[in-house]
Amino acid sequence: MTAPVFVVEQLEGAGGQFVLDGPEGRHAVSVKRLQPGEPVVLTDGAGRYAECEVIAAEGKDRLIVHLASVSEEPEPAPRITVVQALPKGDRGELAVETMTEVGVDAIVPWQAARCITQWKGERGLKALGKWRATAREAGKQSRRVRFPEVADAATTKQVAALLAKADLAAVLHSDFEHGSEPLATAELPDRGEIVLVVGPEGGVSKDELALFEEAGAKAYVLGPTVLRTSTAGTAAAALLLGRTGRWS
Repeated sequence: MTAPVFVVEQLEGAGGQFVLDGPEGRHAVSVKRLQPGEPVVLTDGAGRYAECEVIAAEGKDRLIVHLASVSEEPEPAPRITVVQALPKGDRGELAVETMTEVGVDAIVPWQAARCITQWKGERGLKALGKWRATAREAGKQSRRVRFPEVADAATTKQVAALLAKADLAAVLHSDFEHGSEPLATAELPDRGEIVLVVGPEGGVSKDELALFEEAGAKAYVLGPTVLRTSTAGTAAAALLLGRTGRWS
């Protein structure tokens, strides 16, 4: 089993002792009950990490480790960003969790025209905070050292601008009469950025699709069935990660 991952704000220095404390230290000592000699990984969540060995535990929230060296994981290529329309209830956190687990690099919440959920005021900030916390915890659970960025909620025009700059701009669209192509046969870039748009339960509206296509995006389907918005992004990302060689 791979070593558990813990997050630190800054990861500097090497060849000495490092104290993991606070909530992460408490989790390591009181929940994981790590013992001397066991391996752990410390990361800043942005690609910098250190493979360490436990020296001792102090109290209930201090883990002393030996930090040999600090490394940096290369930026993934191509980078995969998923624009996720806001699902109902806690399905948003489910989508973020599973997309993080498969390896998505960035997630953009999108207030699509047909979204039932509305992110406004304090409620919107709280929901965004939950998405970001979910990405952080799922990143640790899946042993990542580069967690996905969860952006501020985007408008349709902002999504179109994002698509215009992408090396591959794809919109999952379940209207089979529209002429959508299979995502499994799309020509993928070797580097740069893939931006994938996942619509709400009611689908991407005609006006939204027209704006996205004007920005250079194409409509794609995953297969003969229709997935829920909370699972479509994960399935599509897994397909792309396999095809780009990032899973090889």
